[in-house]
Amino acid sequence: MLRPQIFTSLQSYTPALFRADLFAGITVAMVALPLSLAIAITSGATPAQGLITAIVAGFIISFLGGSTVQIGGPTGAFIVVVAGVIAQHGYDGLVLATAMAGVILLVAGCLRAGSLIAHVPEAVVNGFTIGIAVLIAASQLKDLLGLSVANEPAELLHKIPVLWEARDTFSLAAFAVGLATMVLIVVFRRAAPRLPGLIVALALTSGAAVLLSLPVETIEARFGALPSTLPLPALPEMSLARMIEVLPSALIIAFLAGIESLLSAVVADRMTGARHKPNAEVVAQGAANLASAAFGGLPATGAIARTATNVRAGGQTPVAGIIHAVAILAMMMLAAGPTGMLAMPAMAGLLILTAWNMAEPHKWGEWMRERPSDRVLLLLTMALTVLVDLTVAIGVGVALGLALRLHQGRTRPEDYDPRGK
Repeated sequence: MLRPQIFTSLQSYTPALFRADLFAGITVAMVALPLSLAIAITSGATPAQGLITAIVAGFIISFLGGSTVQIGGPTGAFIVVVAGVIAQHGYDGLVLATAMAGVILLVAGCLRAGSLIAHVPEAVVNGFTIGIAVLIAASQLKDLLGLSVANEPAELLHKIPVLWEARDTFSLAAFAVGLATMVLIVVFRRAAPRLPGLIVALALTSGAAVLLSLPVETIEARFGALPSTLPLPALPEMSLARMIEVLPSALIIAFLAGIESLLSAVVADRMTGARHKPNAEVVAQGAANLASAAFGGLPATGAIARTATNVRAGGQTPVAGIIHAVAILAMMMLAAGPTGMLAMPAMAGLLILTAWNMAEPHKWGEWMRERPSDRVLLLLTMALTVLVDLTVAIGVGVALGLALRLHQGRTRPEDYDPRGK
């Protein structure tokens, strides 16, 4: 069913539901704002492009999506992919690949492929998620430690020696700001889970850095002033040769967007007792990525952490997600200056914690008790993601997972269990 969930929710909408959605939407916006900035910076884009994605794609994912509480925007899972595409094809290549991924997702949703994407073996999903988390954390070491590195390699095996060679440039001030940010975020999450602890922690540590005149870099110092308005939409440069060149990247973006959005929707269903519409969700991801590309934004998908925050804050309908996008736009228009003063080590601390949560260490024991074939699949996918390439990891993982299922004689749809149980 392709009918957006918002039309169903509005049929019985009440002022009480609006109040709940308003509070939840503003709360999620306070979480999404720093995450969108940090994800964009780490991806090799500008902070403004992260905000644009959160606003444009976040609005459309909630307006057209098939989940009651899904929150969309730029996510950590895309950092490695986006950085690789920008390095290989430039930012205009990323925009074209994002637009092509949007078309692929639109077609997939209209062909009712949403349920098929959900059948990727969970061991593969967990493996490349952990691998991405490792790469994200490694990418933040330079800013967390305040190291001066002229050309930081993207590959982990090349990155570590370069960072080690720059150890003499270690900044105690930068490390203190980053560490304090991480500690405050953890404290706020445990002591006041309904408080937007991310933005409060970032504001406190960045403010302290300014007041104490600490030698730490800020967003504005590195990237210039943040914009206070959205840009006008524009089409990316298109040619057949260019489209063929970025097609593999577009396929990976579409795959990741589909997988993560449906995983997020499933998590939301478990938290709320609702049931999402997978094909409507895939169509919404396609439209959101097309729109994000039109405004020069990044790839977008459903964000599990922000969706869970929305549920915990009391969000009831897709209106909360729409309010979240509007609230980020308002903050961009009214508080671009203060936002630009956020310290880079603080942003690094935020992303390292995000990577830790992505890896879900509390589940490692459970995953290592799975049958041997699933353990091998998870570890192989993780290793390929970290040491080789995400495209190779997904291709090998999915192919090997399918081969294992065929070997086990479980090819009928009614016998298929994506967890391998």
